[in-house]
Amino acid sequence: MESVENTPTDSSNEAPAPPSPVARALTPWLGIALGLIGLLWASGIAVDLGIDIIAEQVMVAVLGISFAIVFLNIPVHPKLQGTLPWYDAVAAVLGFAIGAYMFYRYPVLLENIAYMPVEGTIVGVILVFLTVEALRRTAGWGLFAVLISFSVYGFLADLVPGRLQGLAMKPGTFFSFLGIDTTGILGIPLTIITTVVIIFIFLGQVLLRSGGSEFFTDIAAAIMGRSRGGSAKIAVVASGLFGSISGSAVSNVASTGVITIPLMRQGGYSRPVAGAIEAVASTGGQIMPPIMGAAAFLMAELLEIRYQEVVIAAILPALLYYIAVFLQADLEAGKTGIKPVPEDQIPPFLQVLKQGWYFIVPFAVLIYALFFLNSPPETAALFGAGSIVALGMLFKYKGKNLTVPTLITCLRRTGEMSVDILVIGATAGMIIGILDATGLSFGLTFLLVQIGEGNLFLLLGLTAIICIILGMGMPTTAIYFLLAVLATPPLVKLGVEPLAAHLFVLYFGLMSMITPPVALAAFTAAKLAETGPMGTAVAACRFGWPAFIVPFLFVVAPNLIMIGDPIDIVIVFVTAIAGIWFASAGMTGFFTMKLSMVQRVAYIVGGLGLLLPSQAFANAYLVEIAGGVICGGVFALERMNKQI
Repeated sequence: MESVENTPTDSSNEAPAPPSPVARALTPWLGIALGLIGLLWASGIAVDLGIDIIAEQVMVAVLGISFAIVFLNIPVHPKLQGTLPWYDAVAAVLGFAIGAYMFYRYPVLLENIAYMPVEGTIVGVILVFLTVEALRRTAGWGLFAVLISFSVYGFLADLVPGRLQGLAMKPGTFFSFLGIDTTGILGIPLTIITTVVIIFIFLGQVLLRSGGSEFFTDIAAAIMGRSRGGSAKIAVVASGLFGSISGSAVSNVASTGVITIPLMRQGGYSRPVAGAIEAVASTGGQIMPPIMGAAAFLMAELLEIRYQEVVIAAILPALLYYIAVFLQADLEAGKTGIKPVPEDQIPPFLQVLKQGWYFIVPFAVLIYALFFLNSPPETAALFGAGSIVALGMLFKYKGKNLTVPTLITCLRRTGEMSVDILVIGATAGMIIGILDATGLSFGLTFLLVQIGEGNLFLLLGLTAIICIILGMGMPTTAIYFLLAVLATPPLVKLGVEPLAAHLFVLYFGLMSMITPPVALAAFTAAKLAETGPMGTAVAACRFGWPAFIVPFLFVVAPNLIMIGDPIDIVIVFVTAIAGIWFASAGMTGFFTMKLSMVQRVAYIVGGLGLLLPSQAFANAYLVEIAGGVICGGVFALERMNKQI
């Protein structure tokens, strides 16, 4: 849990005070318990043993533990960090108690809620208020305000004029429905997090603590270290590989950035650029198949499609993202004269592979289980985690291997890192419940559809802005859950391919990690690079610019998500690469030589023209041809000038 160690509302540069003695004593055990429950539930051992437990009981148990961790570690105000006021102690005990109580009583409550309205209301009130306050402490005021707005609407829906008028909920119904019903707090978001996400967090922790991040960095160094700007290319490859399974852009920056940022600084990259490259590469790991920070599995569940379809659709946009970062790192190196990594710092490829070959096994196991055995995601992740646990205990990489104490630490960190996501999952469930019960989902969709009827790009632009704002400071899975509920229905209603709509909101939600004013991945990288956070965030936006454009393209031209004729898909992809290359050269100010301002503008304009798919609108191919002519002409003049 990121918030245990760094309260989101604390904007000071000083290190936060350590938790209170009580929190330090209890939090590890609570984290272990949460992680263990998640693993046992994913394993299906309860079913195998004939134990009669339903998913909602497990959900409320882990949510209760999450409440206890939040109130023990994150005070009502940052100034109280390091203390445990009596009311926080009461809230922690109450959170744990309500989880235990509902674990025991939930089957009875669910079946007989109509005959026990008082008990249902009391339980619902406690769950709702604990969720709201836990959300404020973990995610900050922005998302808190969103939830409060929806909650107020739930009580006053019949008083709202116009298209947004809905059915108001009575207080008793409001609390009992959201607390007990399977379309409220204990709904689909929390189900998927409990069943799928926790086990993937554990997989990431096991890889990290067995030396996986070092292996990915070394293998990237062995492959890329001898090329121009090799230090940045190492960061791109290593952070992309590890980011796919980490589930958190911030955690990925913190894990790989301690190695890659100093390496880039030593290579000659400026501090803001080094931080920016690491932040962009780490953020992109969340959209990189096959794992995509567990977002792919969530998307498949919500869309009710096969996981393989999500992976296939995500391949080309993710490749374009990383090709762009890779090309810009190379062009930046050419512009500033950055050399390859010194030979003595490049490990031999075969030696790295010989020592760390077993880190490839969990990925192979995961993919085999998903694609060939058609196993559920949680089962595949369990197989992958089991394989690296077994191998990590037998082999060492750079002195790191798995021991029983290390595995316990993995369990603890899994539990702690799941807290934020579980709280936001409960929040997403509340919002879904209010949308359904009041009819707001229909009204909101209808209103946004009316806005977009005249101009789809206007609706897409508004949606992108909303996604960036709502995604600020949130983990990947939480970002996607919330935005999938709020932002995708209007797009689908207007005829956007559902898979494209879901990928669109995922992309823009993730871009909040590098977009000011709350660019957590960029700010974390800036701290490691010892430079200004805003300068790093601005540089990160430059390096990650395709992620702000490509989602619009695959919405209007689904060829980029593997929908359509194979030849058209290849053409769109190749021209997109060319467009990104030329536009990146213009933004960097270097291609084969330093560029004048006129050349830079021409490359940017021409590159964006090439990037536009010919299927985007009528006669779009003319824009594409014009872009190619402009870029080709400028390149020819550049070559002539270079020869002269």
